[in-house]
Amino acid sequence: MKRFLLIPVALTITLFIGCGEKAPSGQATSATPYPTIKVEKRTVDNFTKFPASIEGLVNSKVRAKVAGYIQEVLVDAGQQVRKGQLLFTLETQSLSQDAGAAKARINSAQVEVDKLRPLVEKNIISSVQLATANANLEQAKSNYQSIVANIDYAQIKSPVNGVVGSIPFRKGNLISAQDAVPLTTISSIEQVYAFFSMNEKDLLGFLREVEGNSMNEKAQNMPEVQLILADGSVYEHKGKIETISGEVNPNTGTVSFRATFPNPKGLLRNGSSGSIILPNKMKDVLVVPTLSTYEQQGNNFVYLVQGDTLVPKSITVKAAVNGLSVIEGLEEGVQLLANGLGKARPGLQIIPQPTSLDSILNSYNSVFK
Repeated sequence: MKRFLLIPVALTITLFIGCGEKAPSGQATSATPYPTIKVEKRTVDNFTKFPASIEGLVNSKVRAKVAGYIQEVLVDAGQQVRKGQLLFTLETQSLSQDAGAAKARINSAQVEVDKLRPLVEKNIISSVQLATANANLEQAKSNYQSIVANIDYAQIKSPVNGVVGSIPFRKGNLISAQDAVPLTTISSIEQVYAFFSMNEKDLLGFLREVEGNSMNEKAQNMPEVQLILADGSVYEHKGKIETISGEVNPNTGTVSFRATFPNPKGLLRNGSSGSIILPNKMKDVLVVPTLSTYEQQGNNFVYLVQGDTLVPKSITVKAAVNGLSVIEGLEEGVQLLANGLGKARPGLQIIPQPTSLDSILNSYNSVFK
């Protein structure tokens, strides 16, 4: 019994002695050198991207003028055609029969006129009868010409030079002038239109940067635009903005633009999609390296260097171009943490090492080339 009672007593003494010992005090953390830069004002060539749709300069929908069954389809989708080239033929058997009957009526009416003319000349009958016969003859000729025209309409030809679009109808299909879907579309694509839209706020900013005292003068000074194709490549030819819609779409709050691009190789097709790249020169704007900013909960921040302490500061990023962020919310000359934001935290004490903005940009470019 005595032996067992000594164990908890000894343990208690040990714990009491251990609790009375003091842990060694921590060493003070030394400040770490960090590069810093100053906010500068620069002129930046910004580029804004807008979704665009491509249409041929001439976009002619081909429709039938008469009803009938398609007898032959003489072209294929994507084929280059000339104005007046035959595209479709319709079955004309019934029209030919009508034409024969109309021709017979002309002959009959002509016989009646020839019979009455000498009788009128001899005053045997009234000239009114001859006039009626002549009217019947002219009516018969008109009916015949109408039927012949319909037979000609059964030969459906291309209205313009261009490229054949999709062909939803094939041989044997019954078509008519009332069909909602055209037989095909012929697009002239030697030049193409690129349509894109801009919201009202962006439009005002864009127009302020374009020189000119009137819209006509501004239209002449519009910058050339580039086209990004669906595969991400840049189209080799630049385009020119030609028109800006005169009103804001009340449903979308946007204004429509139309740019024209040359298309000598036929690379751009009617219905293609892409993106318009619109240059925008931003003069004397505040800039910082994008590496010097960070995002938190959807907001952008930088670390101000106040003395030797880092203080987070919210900013507004208006544009990002080639490693530079165009910002609002700071003043020119303010000192910022330039790099190493991943290890930084509010209140961290550093040893500022001032460096140039360009040196930070060059380090950014070397990493992302």
